[in-house]
Amino acid sequence: MDRWDESTSESEWSTDAADSNGGSESGDGAKPSHRSPATTASDSIEGETTSSTAGSILGTLTRLFVIALLVTALLTGGALLAPVVIDDLDSIDDFDSIGDFDSIGDRPSPSSEPPPAGERNPAVTDPGDPGQSSYETDVETITSDDVEDFVHAEVNERRADHDIDPLEWDGTVASVSRAHSVDMAERDYFAHTNPDGDGPYDRFSEVDDYCRAYGENIAMTWVDRPVESSGQDEVVEYQTAEGLATGLVNQWMNSTEHREAILEEHSDFGWDRGGVGVYIAEDGAVYASHNFCLEW
Repeated sequence: MDRWDESTSESEWSTDAADSNGGSESGDGAKPSHRSPATTASDSIEGETTSSTAGSILGTLTRLFVIALLVTALLTGGALLAPVVIDDLDSIDDFDSIGDFDSIGDRPSPSSEPPPAGERNPAVTDPGDPGQSSYETDVETITSDDVEDFVHAEVNERRADHDIDPLEWDGTVASVSRAHSVDMAERDYFAHTNPDGDGPYDRFSEVDDYCRAYGENIAMTWVDRPVESSGQDEVVEYQTAEGLATGLVNQWMNSTEHREAILEEHSDFGWDRGGVGVYIAEDGAVYASHNFCLEW
């Protein structure tokens, strides 16, 4: 069983905007002064002093009014700009991690035409086979059928690199594989043996009985989000069926036991046929099962 875990950190951004507006006004009351008619000159001087004081008060009030206008303008400007800043910060929540930024400028090309693996409608299928599943990315709609075709071709290429004959596609074995993949997703487990205690050969025997030897590789990953690349110190994001298939095969080839199953290094006998079953959940989780068979 091959499983590696990846963690996604999400940063929550919050902005608290608090506007406060306070101020005080103070006014001095002048008591009337009563003077005698004889103090005309004094009255005249007091009149000039009163006029000067009134001008000073008026100037002070004018400056206060201008300051109040400036403060109001600043507060109003802040209130108008705040929603723009908050919107910009909120938009960061749309990115799960740094990998999303990288994917914008380095988006992969759509998948090439997948090489048809073989029969898609065999006479015998697993009742639990969900059929085709899919997930839409910004690059293409990834379908499980395409991923299965690419995985089958990729595995045979790796076998050819080691002078091993290609596996024949078996639609019934693929159906059993696909049923196991969706079962793992729906019952939230990741293992060769299901919660009922049935192993790979048990599940196949319930459908047919022409394999005298049987093997299984399983893998789990995600599409459309950054994940750690198996066997490499880098983060990747699968947005195409072809890229996803390569990633799944890399997982197996970077694991000793799974590599041995693909390259028939596990025992004295080999495989002559196989089937790939992929299930893509709505949240982008991908479960893959590759079963091997040696026919009677």
